[in-house]
Amino acid sequence: MKVELEDIPEADRVPGAPHPRMTQRLIGQDHAVAQFVDATREGRLHHAWLLTGPRGVGKATLAWSIARWLLTGAASDDLSVPADDPVARRIAALSESAVQLIRRPWDDKSGRLRAEITVDEVRRLLSFFRMTAADGGRRIAIVDAADDMNPQAANALLKLLEEPPTDGLILLVAHQPARLLPTIRSRCRTLRLTSLSPERMAEALAGLGVVDQVEALAALSEGSVGEALRLSGQDGLTRYQQIVDLFGTLPRMDRMAAARLSDAAAGRPGAGGDPFDLTVTLLDRFLTRTARAGLMGAPLPQAAKNEGALMSRIAPDDRAARDWAGAQARLSARARSGRAVNLDPAALVMDMLTELAHLPPARSALPAPN
Repeated sequence: MKVELEDIPEADRVPGAPHPRMTQRLIGQDHAVAQFVDATREGRLHHAWLLTGPRGVGKATLAWSIARWLLTGAASDDLSVPADDPVARRIAALSESAVQLIRRPWDDKSGRLRAEITVDEVRRLLSFFRMTAADGGRRIAIVDAADDMNPQAANALLKLLEEPPTDGLILLVAHQPARLLPTIRSRCRTLRLTSLSPERMAEALAGLGVVDQVEALAALSEGSVGEALRLSGQDGLTRYQQIVDLFGTLPRMDRMAAARLSDAAAGRPGAGGDPFDLTVTLLDRFLTRTARAGLMGAPLPQAAKNEGALMSRIAPDDRAARDWAGAQARLSARARSGRAVNLDPAALVMDMLTELAHLPPARSALPAPN
């Protein structure tokens, strides 16, 4: 059955959050903005820019801000553009002919987004850059995310970078730039974005209408606005509290509670996100924060009730920290690999929990106080 255009999910959009092209103000990345503005005004506007940094810190928002700023000819120092500018309105509607977005496409046959950016998507840029803009101005391509390209798509993009189009600008959003071909990275100028401070996180989330449990969201998302929005939209703090409560039953993990958590991960992915991905991500975050607690003490602020006391109990020293860190790296990769070949998500999460319950620091943890 063919899906209506308005019902197709956007691969470059966090579920429940506005698309980055709709965000009018980029918060917390002043250094990257200043670098780009200075390069443009000094006549050093490179033909390709690689926007890197943790997922959800504003890379795509920066790309769209750059596109609006250049195409409107705005004079601002912070890439701001009046929201009622005709070009800005067309960009928001994805109807601006001078901007081309490349992202993971929808597959009508499977009824889902493709797992990769295909070579056919990148080849669209060849005809896009060959066309002459109606006003004779520049053309801008945004690839989000560049690390989603399959090898054929990456090679097609490399050919384009080797012979850059006149008046063309290519903006590559990359969460994991190491996955890109070294030859692609070498032909781009890099703008590195960083995680936001708790204060800037609160400011950014307030601007997006998120005002509840902001401190916990900021702690759990590690300075990523996009991740905080995903957690807020998928009730991630509740799920994380369930994880903390479950590990609070160590050294004899509550099997019924573990089964409930595993079963919840088997829910069907939808517009609100993928329950399996959310669960594994939160387990990742719990293990990372636990390992860090063994080295640096309980985290502040806490992301869940009793989190600090629990982590002090199950990660009392650097040896325990190493055990939890090693488990995080090993088990997360195994679960995601298993899901990629369609293994049962509930079984994958239960396997993770079972192995974690048998780690040395889990077995030796003091019982929780009554």
